[in-house]
Amino acid sequence: MGRYFLAVDIGASSGRHILFELENGVMRQEEIYRFPNGNVQKNGHLTWDVDSLFGHILAGMKECGRRGITPVSVGVDTWGVDFVLLDGRGQRLGDAVAYRDSRTDHADEYVKRFIPEDELYARTGIQKQKFNTIYQLAAVKSQEPELLAKAGMLLMMPDYFHYRLSGKAATEYTDATTGQLVSPETFDWDYELIRRLGFPEKIFQKIVPPGTVLGDLRPEIAKEVGFTCKVVVPGTHDTASAVLAVPSLSDAPLYISSGTWSLMGTELHEADCSPQAREANLTNEGGYDRRFRFLQNIMGLWMIQSVKKEIGGDLTFGEICEGAEKTDITSLVPANDGRFLAPESMMAEVQAACRELGEQVPEGIFETASVIYHSLAKCYADTVRSLEAITGRTYDAVNIVGGGSNADYLNRLTAKATGKRVLAGPAEATAIGNAAAQMIAAGELKDRLDARRCVGRSYELKTYEP
Repeated sequence: MGRYFLAVDIGASSGRHILFELENGVMRQEEIYRFPNGNVQKNGHLTWDVDSLFGHILAGMKECGRRGITPVSVGVDTWGVDFVLLDGRGQRLGDAVAYRDSRTDHADEYVKRFIPEDELYARTGIQKQKFNTIYQLAAVKSQEPELLAKAGMLLMMPDYFHYRLSGKAATEYTDATTGQLVSPETFDWDYELIRRLGFPEKIFQKIVPPGTVLGDLRPEIAKEVGFTCKVVVPGTHDTASAVLAVPSLSDAPLYISSGTWSLMGTELHEADCSPQAREANLTNEGGYDRRFRFLQNIMGLWMIQSVKKEIGGDLTFGEICEGAEKTDITSLVPANDGRFLAPESMMAEVQAACRELGEQVPEGIFETASVIYHSLAKCYADTVRSLEAITGRTYDAVNIVGGGSNADYLNRLTAKATGKRVLAGPAEATAIGNAAAQMIAAGELKDRLDARRCVGRSYELKTYEP
């Protein structure tokens, strides 16, 4: 029997448990459990049901037990910026509020009282997004100060799940950076910034790099799932794991991690916190081996997911993509505008944007999808130009990884809009990168480049010419 590694990849709309093993230098994978996720309204806020999610984490692990498989380790990745507050006894305080909630609508006004936005970018290298952890904490401080006063610990979402699995509290580096409270020079919390903002220092846990072994499962968890194993933190921010799985040996690959969000960027050895990078709305998120993911957050397939939920019925994403290609509409909307973050109706918002811009207004799901795909491709092309201008590099190809790599029509539009060859795949890049970090920790793979070589051997890519 081989050595298995269990990657638990939780996205904004679903999660999955995937078992990985290396066989003759090639990754083999099997999805063994899948579960739904989404925001729920609770106490006037959009929240995550973290107890339900943890129940699903355990249910997927029990499936390993039922199959007689004991993984070497398990690691969890999720989206960034969101967190859980706990008291001194490790009990959760309040709800796990989701980043799309409106509580941060005016939180930037609080933050600007203590630090100007240009200085904040220079200190952290992170682009302003109203849902960043810094603004969420500002919202808690102004709206629920008693909650922050009781807090003994802040854990990012995947750190909270690792804590419940292992009993060890730590904050993984890549996810921590998304919150706009980490120094790219020290790779640690910017405690001076934290003090200026009036956040309690004691709640911030030690930052550890991806690949850190936290320890074994808690005894009660091991008893429940039927085995024990190591708990290893991967790049817990899903994009960090996805970028580790980019099958390119370039020192600075150009990539799009395409899913609910489209994260488009490259890798840097040192963060670029310049005014030019800030003006281009680029961010410096932490990556594996202390690299920086120099990228732009683009709204992504959230727009398609929302329209599908509204009027898509039983259509698959593949069918929506094929239907969009057959339409003649090529209207463009600013896909990265905040109006598309959490509208009551994505369909109505896209139509309204088209009317305001004098563009042909789409009707039905296929025309609306076509507008979204064309608009995303335009965003990708604009981002390529910004990256090339600021880095001084010219990129030959765009590596698209994640679920969006299956969007054939969007891939062709991207190749045409960017003028770059597009290499699409693998689709499960986040889970692959999660498992790769565990394999590196276990000595199965040597390092970041060895992991990428392995991904290149293991998964077939599809090529699109401009």
